[in-house]
Amino acid sequence: MGIFKKLFRKKETEVEEKVEKNNIPIEEDNILIDEESSKKINLFKSLREKLFRTREGFFGKIKDIFSGKDVIDDGMYEELEELLVQSDIGMDMTMKIVSSLEKEVKKRGLKDPKEIYEVLRLVMEGFLIKENNELDIRDGELNVILVVGVNGVGKTTTIGKIANQLKKEGKKVIIGAADTFRAAAIEQLEEWGKRAEVEVISKEQGSDPGAVVYETISIAAAQKADVVIIDTAGRLHNKANLMKELEKINNIIVKKIGSERYESILVLDGTTGQNGLSQAEMFNESTKLTGFVVTKLDGTAKGGIIFSISEKIKKPIKYIGVGESIEDLRKFNAKEYINAIFD
Repeated sequence: MGIFKKLFRKKETEVEEKVEKNNIPIEEDNILIDEESSKKINLFKSLREKLFRTREGFFGKIKDIFSGKDVIDDGMYEELEELLVQSDIGMDMTMKIVSSLEKEVKKRGLKDPKEIYEVLRLVMEGFLIKENNELDIRDGELNVILVVGVNGVGKTTTIGKIANQLKKEGKKVIIGAADTFRAAAIEQLEEWGKRAEVEVISKEQGSDPGAVVYETISIAAAQKADVVIIDTAGRLHNKANLMKELEKINNIIVKKIGSERYESILVLDGTTGQNGLSQAEMFNESTKLTGFVVTKLDGTAKGGIIFSISEKIKKPIKYIGVGESIEDLRKFNAKEYINAIFD
């Protein structure tokens, strides 16, 4: 609770200074500022609650390693390596984390293992990409978001939630249902279109996905829309077919908007572990990814895939999914995520 008290006290001080300087009534200004602070704090508390399984599972075990030791030795680091690998962080990322941790511990001259947990927090945060974590949406031009991912990861739902958020931000959004292989995907997008009050362009099942993309962008340009979100098929006959289809869609987008500047986002299921990393590598070959959405993080006690992606693919995470409601698709913030999973 210490951090919350500090935040509230800081705001109280700001209010007092503002009142004294400008002779502003305390009640009105204080309410506005406290509401803003309270909202941020409640969002953080909510994120901590959503990531309970990760914090109490994997990171709880890590904390036990340090609290149960009297000296810093090789055995302690080996135990940490084993836990990191088990958490789906992956061997390469694990070795980098532990190596950086050892160097930082020596640099600080630490002797008590209990002090290492906080250092590990800083080291792991340092490996998360913090640049370009938000969608690149520019005013005055048509922005395209191509969304890819295998079936079952929450791709269609993620599209609906992003559309809803952008609509609330005042953007005119149009969705293209280019996953024409599944009637359920089209129906689900149309339902989300109704909920978010955005137009969905679709054709009958089995239609050419490229034609849907072409028509969607054409309609969006004619209506002076701000954002087009394109759903794509998550499963074709084989990898070659998938790459060919995505290459075709990429070419249509570039031709229609006259630019290679558009978002290409991969949705991953956070519970799939290293399989998610394999998916990321495959899709990155098919379409040059600009970022990720990692879903279902509330359902895993591991959560290490976020670090594997940052290390292996070198692309930012744009959103994380921590539940079923619209508000549970959160814009990714590395520091907030680290603070939520470390106790």
